[in-house]
Amino acid sequence: MTAETQATAAASGAGATARFRENKTIAAGTSTERVNALAGRLIKAVNDVVLEEKVSYDEYNAFKAWLIRVGEDGEWPLFLDVWVEHSVEEVANANRHGSKGTIEGPYYIPDAPVQQSPATLPMHEDEPGSQLLFQGEVKGIAGEPLGGAMIEIWHADDLGFYSQFAPGLPEWNLRGAITTDDQGKFQINTIQPAPYQIPTDGACGALIAAAGWHAWRPAHLHLKVSAPGYRLITTQLYFEGDEHVADDIASAVKPELVLVPTRRADGEGLEVTYDFILDPHHQDSEIAVDSSRGPN
Repeated sequence: MTAETQATAAASGAGATARFRENKTIAAGTSTERVNALAGRLIKAVNDVVLEEKVSYDEYNAFKAWLIRVGEDGEWPLFLDVWVEHSVEEVANANRHGSKGTIEGPYYIPDAPVQQSPATLPMHEDEPGSQLLFQGEVKGIAGEPLGGAMIEIWHADDLGFYSQFAPGLPEWNLRGAITTDDQGKFQINTIQPAPYQIPTDGACGALIAAAGWHAWRPAHLHLKVSAPGYRLITTQLYFEGDEHVADDIASAVKPELVLVPTRRADGEGLEVTYDFILDPHHQDSEIAVDSSRGPN
């Protein structure tokens, strides 16, 4: 067994929690009225479940013990990103006219090594998995090419693990920040990510087993795409034919985000094409967008 496959939910969870604390600026100054409204509704919803489902003391104590374990395992980022973030993302991106967003997940790391397109993500010399060419353009909603746009990309390896969250992987394995050329075009060479189960040996895994759910996420590329004067988009891209596209445990798949892989002309692996359409920072809410300009 390799060091990579010895990754544990507790270690991954602790890493995700530490990264969240380092990288996230928590907005302060939320009004008392807003806190009252949100906390009050949440507490009422929990109590409604207790009353409607006639929750017993044994079930209540099991729930309490599980909540404690989520904290001990450092899995609050995982739990919230898997089961809650997709709704927050839907609210945040409701007024976009360009590319569809979806969840960030718990494994983003800022400040990845920057390369110009065409680029190859850092990886082992003998990285397992099929070669994948990911290419396309970054444009504004009027079709203008966005040269120098930044594409941050990260994804799991062929075993379903992320660098910096599993032992034995190079620091920036399968992570990068790629700038588009003058015409907004990009080419990124990487490997085909694998579907994977979220960590199941911790508190989230215990919930999944107790509820009889599955723990699988479809194979996907994580992306953050930005350009000066335009709104950053955080998204994921999936692959047609993956059996978990239809039942992603994180409920993050959208039809517009499913890629159709084709065989590369040189026969070396697969290629996928996707165009990112970015919204300007300040736009008229009545702006008319040609629907034919959607992502590929």
